Amino acid sequence: MNLIAHSRLDDPLADAREATAELLSTRIPKFSLPQPLYVDERIYALDLQEIFEKEWLFAGMTCEIPAKGNFMTLQIGSNPIIIVRGNDGAVHGFHNVCRHRGSRLCATEKGKVAKLVCPYHQWTYELDGRLLFAGDMGQNFNPADYSLKPIHVVTAGGYIFVSLAEQPADNSEFLAQLERYLAPHDMDNVKVAAESHIVEEANWKLVVENNRECYHCNGSHPELMNSLLEFDDTEDVRATPAYKAQVARMRDKWDGLDAAWQLQFFGKQNRLTRTPLKDGTSSMTLDGKPACKKLMGDMTDPEMGALRILHLPNSWNHFMADHGVVFRILPLGPQQTLVTTKWLVHKDAVEGVDYDPIEMRKVWDATNLQDRRITEDNQRGINSMAYQPGPYSESFEFGVIDFVDWYSERMLANLENETPSLRLAQG
Repeated sequence: MNLIAHSRLDDPLADAREATAELLSTRIPKFSLPQPLYVDERIYALDLQEIFEKEWLFAGMTCEIPAKGNFMTLQIGSNPIIIVRGNDGAVHGFHNVCRHRGSRLCATEKGKVAKLVCPYHQWTYELDGRLLFAGDMGQNFNPADYSLKPIHVVTAGGYIFVSLAEQPADNSEFLAQLERYLAPHDMDNVKVAAESHIVEEANWKLVVENNRECYHCNGSHPELMNSLLEFDDTEDVRATPAYKAQVARMRDKWDGLDAAWQLQFFGKQNRLTRTPLKDGTSSMTLDGKPACKKLMGDMTDPEMGALRILHLPNSWNHFMADHGVVFRILPLGPQQTLVTTKWLVHKDAVEGVDYDPIEMRKVWDATNLQDRRITEDNQRGINSMAYQPGPYSESFEFGVIDFVDWYSERMLANLENETPSLRLAQG
């Protein structure tokens, strides 16, 4: 009993771990999750610890830090991090925390520096994290003992992924395929043409669930549905004969251009596929025409369909011949999620000549605001005493089922690793 009581003091979330494991172990398959998983502050804290501090997260694009000293920062739960291009051209990641007294090193979202200097007491770090200067610390002080604490960083296809885990999972297969699928878009030669940030007053899982289905699209997203097909697989029960014929025509083109298109799953976490847009359209714009005259890579045909990329828990993406749209979510609270959208174009495209960022943004700006209303209304309903889990449509919401299954499996596995007694309790 003393050991149990002591463990409760050491881990204030111990009871929440047991309750969460019970909820996930007894949930109804192919139904939405029990209410506490969308509203409870302690379960939100577990989501941060067991998902966002352990899984690979999409952080940003390599084109955002093109030269040595370029950096970006972001917040993962209570953990500020910094990603910086080093003197050797490599991308490094660190906890954005000074080793002196813990001050945040970089307060701005992006910038360029010669060295990383703490604004509090001017401790100075090299771009590879080594401490170079710490004033008046005495003869026994060894700077080598106080380098910045690193985080895991990998790059592929212009993407930067980070993990705060001590030993993150191997994602090399997905990264290799991501590089291959994005090859026609020449991701070493792109830039961010526009960027938006909105906060949705909803749990992060509801934001992902809403993205993983188009059951709601026809009734909610008129701008998006000008170009988007709600299915992207010829085996989908909704796929029409006309769509299948269109896919066959496009696959001949993709094969001729050596553009990977096959639908690939990497477990339930990652997904890649290239699929047509609506016949007669070539880009996700209001009129379906290219948003940028200068196409990505060395492509000459604007009608390439759309490459769709999914990376759980925090990103979905669309790449056309003329531009790409990348999405990143980060939880801010139990019922608050930051959604960041970035529009990418060829780095030599000229604003006002080749593209108009306002026009380029219109479809997804409208869609993001519509999705915010949807998820916030969903959250308000789930907060009610009347809420109980409801069934997903297996024909239309299979992506949601996959996400909820992935989340449940990862959370249970990580909880069991943290608390071995939960295995005994379940088995």
